[in-house]
Amino acid sequence: MPNMVIKGLGRYIPQKVYDNAYFESIVDTNDEWITRRTGIKERHIASDNEYTTDLAVNAAKSAIEDAKISPEDIDLILLATVSPDYFTPCCACIVQERIGAVNAAALDFNAACSSFITGMVMAEQFIKNGTYRNVLVVCADVLSKVTDYKDRATCVLFGDAAGAAVLSADDNGGKMLAYELGADGTGAMHITSLAVRNDEEELEKRVSGRKETVWMAGQPVMKFAVKTMADATGRVLEKAGLTYDDIKLIVPHQANYRIVDSALQRMGVEKDKVLLTLDKYGNTSSSCVPVALTEAVKTGKIQRGDKVVVVGFGGGLTWAAAVFEF
Repeated sequence: MPNMVIKGLGRYIPQKVYDNAYFESIVDTNDEWITRRTGIKERHIASDNEYTTDLAVNAAKSAIEDAKISPEDIDLILLATVSPDYFTPCCACIVQERIGAVNAAALDFNAACSSFITGMVMAEQFIKNGTYRNVLVVCADVLSKVTDYKDRATCVLFGDAAGAAVLSADDNGGKMLAYELGADGTGAMHITSLAVRNDEEELEKRVSGRKETVWMAGQPVMKFAVKTMADATGRVLEKAGLTYDDIKLIVPHQANYRIVDSALQRMGVEKDKVLLTLDKYGNTSSSCVPVALTEAVKTGKIQRGDKVVVVGFGGGLTWAAAVFEF
């Protein structure tokens, strides 16, 4: 069976920026409080006429160009989002048409912030069984359009971005060494955004009263995230027969600094082995990991042959971790 390699990476970051001073002007908070609790200084925000598919198209084009293939070479598009343009059509079909991937099947999926790693695992199944050779995984969200800007506990966290990867069959490059996907539905209601369902209890939680805005139970989510990211990372390394000393870089979901730092302490890993971008972009949901990976490659933090861990958690509750050779 062929190995799956990351053949190309791309990202798109909107131009508009909300810095911490902006939040000082709209809710009862300040830069010192935000920085100390989250590590975030800025987040990029989609313009009024920019939506998930617009960000996704730009990231997809960048990844395809980086992979040095044509859109016609893409066999499958897997697009992850929690803020789709429509209930139907799916965002992946819109992206397929706009990038000219005429030969690709297309579908959306949602594992929230765990989605990129989940998408990598899904792509590997199609590639290793010989069904497809080139799979485009795109993660895009415009969380600013579903953020409750009256809720100071959550509004400072989220930004907008898209990240994409072309995953291809190749026996001459790196490979996926081990992975783990998981879910705990008992915590499903710890992170919510309502669609067609109208739950009075959920509506009452939202300061603005807008049911589509994201609501989060901070403490239970933090406890879940710290334990899950540390434990899942340890398990995938054990599956791969590796230790932390073998790993060049760990790229975690960029939720907030306290979560990542606590997870690192639980792992016993130094901070210089971890890539953080949340100070510049905030929590961009499923795109956090591919955006950070793209930056790591562009800045030379990851080289061919390096072993890399990606790990995340998200609404559902879900988690995912993988170790691969780049």
